Amino acid sequence: MAVFLRRALISSKPLFYALRTASINSHKTFSYLSSSYFVSSHETVAVDGFVSSPATIFSQFNTRRGFAKGRKPQIKKEVEEEEEEEDEEEEYETKVEDEKGVDVGLRAKATALSQMNAAIDSLSRELTKLRTGRASSGMLDHIMVEQYGVKTPLSRIAVVSVLDPKTLAVTPYDSNALKELEKAIISSPLGLNPKPDGQRLITPIPPLTKEHMQAVCKVVAKSSEDVKQSIRRARQKAFETIKKAAPKKDKDSKDKKDKDKKDKKNKEKDKKDEGPTITEDDAKRLEKEIDDLTKKFIKTAEDMCKAREKEIRGG
Repeated sequence: MAVFLRRALISSKPLFYALRTASINSHKTFSYLSSSYFVSSHETVAVDGFVSSPATIFSQFNTRRGFAKGRKPQIKKEVEEEEEEEDEEEEYETKVEDEKGVDVGLRAKATALSQMNAAIDSLSRELTKLRTGRASSGMLDHIMVEQYGVKTPLSRIAVVSVLDPKTLAVTPYDSNALKELEKAIISSPLGLNPKPDGQRLITPIPPLTKEHMQAVCKVVAKSSEDVKQSIRRARQKAFETIKKAAPKKDKDSKDKKDKDKKDKKNKEKDKKDEGPTITEDDAKRLEKEIDDLTKKFIKTAEDMCKAREKEIRGG
């Protein structure tokens, strides 16, 4: 019997080692499958003959639950930060729209000022062209001189100087253009008769006849009216631009209530369609400033025309 048991133990020894190896491998596999996170350790650990250096310690699924709970304050913080950023963006957009509105008004004023200045400059050139009883160095500037088949303003090819209240001297830069200058001055509607004097032309200014004086005064009056209309048109255009940018008034309280009921999305869409706006106070202030400029430029035009008419009449 003892011999039989000994033989049985010897024969079952390989099976024992096989079962032990399978148990160790099963333990390792279960550890991997039943864990989700692991932490590295610098200590050497031995488990059933399996040695790991540095060892890997596995944590169970319950650690994930604890991590998820810890994220709630972080998510809440991120939401609050996003809301703060949206508020800041909305405030910035409102500020930009206000600045755009002010820019629209200032641009309208600047454009009107530029147009009014241009109208006064044009009037000055027109009045200079008119012949008066006194000699003026600019009264010949508008005359076109044909030279080498090209028409050029007299002021670009000659110098005009006043010798006395009744005489002009015209000196060309190129002496070869003297004949062309003489021809152009004679053919102009000023009624002048220049005479060659060496390398220049002496142009006497004859006294105006009564009929010619009246005709010139009519031209001055028409020029005055034209420039005033140009100035008023510049004012009107500026007013229209400001009116478009200014907030629109409701017709009655019912319309106002209906407008207040609109949701935020529709209001933002309407605001984009309307473009930049300015406040009612800014609109009134700009309109007053432009109106003051209009009066100032109209008075300047009237004073210029009166002074020119006085010269024409010999006053």
